[in-house]
Amino acid sequence: MSSWLGNIARRAKRARSKRLAWSRTRSQTTLPPGIRGLGARLQMLLGGQAATTTVVVFIFLVGVTTGLLMMPFAAASGEATPLADALFTATSAICVTGLTTLDMATHWSPAGHLIVFVALQVGGIGVMTLATLLAVIASKRLGLSVRKMMAGDVDPSRLHEKEGSGNHGMRLGDVKGLLKTVFISVILIELALAAIIIPRLIVWGLDPVTALWQGGYLAVSAFTNTGFVPLVDGLAPFVADPIMVFTIGFGVFLGSIGFPVIYAIARAVRTARRRRQRRTWDHARLGMHARLTLSTTTLLLVIGAIAIAALEWSNEDTLGDKSPGVKGMTAVFTSMMARSGGFSTVDTAEFSGATLLVLDMLMFVGGGSASTAGGIKVTTLAILFLAAFAESRGNQDIVVYERRIPSDVVRLAVSVVLWGASIVAVSTIALMRVTDGPLDRILFDVISAFATCGLSAGFTSAELPDSAKYILSATMLLGRVGTVTLATALSGTHRQTVYRRAKERPIVG
Repeated sequence: MSSWLGNIARRAKRARSKRLAWSRTRSQTTLPPGIRGLGARLQMLLGGQAATTTVVVFIFLVGVTTGLLMMPFAAASGEATPLADALFTATSAICVTGLTTLDMATHWSPAGHLIVFVALQVGGIGVMTLATLLAVIASKRLGLSVRKMMAGDVDPSRLHEKEGSGNHGMRLGDVKGLLKTVFISVILIELALAAIIIPRLIVWGLDPVTALWQGGYLAVSAFTNTGFVPLVDGLAPFVADPIMVFTIGFGVFLGSIGFPVIYAIARAVRTARRRRQRRTWDHARLGMHARLTLSTTTLLLVIGAIAIAALEWSNEDTLGDKSPGVKGMTAVFTSMMARSGGFSTVDTAEFSGATLLVLDMLMFVGGGSASTAGGIKVTTLAILFLAAFAESRGNQDIVVYERRIPSDVVRLAVSVVLWGASIVAVSTIALMRVTDGPLDRILFDVISAFATCGLSAGFTSAELPDSAKYILSATMLLGRVGTVTLATALSGTHRQTVYRRAKERPIVG
């Protein structure tokens, strides 16, 4: 009997050794030896965390873009751009913010515009998304580790979960479809936007060649929520042009809702079509994340537009001298741009203090998760309000769309808000220390930098001291990397304990 059991154990051991050898051989044939060694060293250096990798890659790309923008050939004058301005522009482009201390239309040469264009495209798609696309192209397959890295970048709450949880908004099985959605949506949406914008620029008076590159630039800037405008006069001449205004606004909206929502919509449409063809019995439905993102985004857009129109209706410097139709269109456009777009058809610096405060709140919230937008994200705000509503009704569970939200998601939402508020507060205090600007203007531009929005109340300009530019650059980077990703990268892996302390309730409120 013992001999028989020993033979079974030896066979199992040999089979396991063969499987390990086959797996090792397969992984070694995926990438060249040099790339394998570099990947192993990077993984060892960064602790194997996708969060830390994201931070390092963003810093690396900002550094490379800064170096290129400092080259004399990048400036129209042929002179080297100062470090502070080059770093600010590079960070704003990679972080798809849109704030600038230079005149983007006149300062850069064609080579400089190309560098900025590539930077905002890379930043808009997402550094980790682009890296995963390259990994797929290189290996012709999506391994489990790549899927986990991508899913963790799209849904950072995975970094706080133990293995095996399958109730995330982003499942490992959806990664390949999401990558396909990212690639297709970027191409199709930007081409569609350019196809509408370019003819409008030609009608406006630009020659076809200039309209071609500036229209493409505007399309990419809109979908990536960057807000850079290559036109000398900005978008002010198009304040009464509904085609241009709503085209750019729709592009910003699609970029701000997030790739997972676009993927969910595309999957629902595909399921509905297959059900009509009687090829499936599945029902077309959107998940809780997509429904929560779309409903909260729409609600904030409407509330923001009503507030802006009510506060600025008689302001002659903004909406007061326009027709009622243009006033409403501008209010809706401004509300959409405050969510992370950064475009403006009126001078933001002329808004009243009350309107700036409304825009502060809209910018701080930002757009959807895993989108080109910044801020604390609309789902974070929705979860906090749902938690407060459930508490006021005495409900033990937070339920929305017939689904229960786990308590750890609420804790994560609170952490995101606290981290974001802390970054904004520290940056505002630092800028008030190094400049003499008013609090409302400084706070507005700091929130715009943190939320990667790009609107400015007049504080951000070429006259800022270099120290202020560095502070705003750091704020943009922290906002784009994401508070959850940054916190996870700094704190390491989530620790689990085998015991719990005794419970005692403090006095709250």
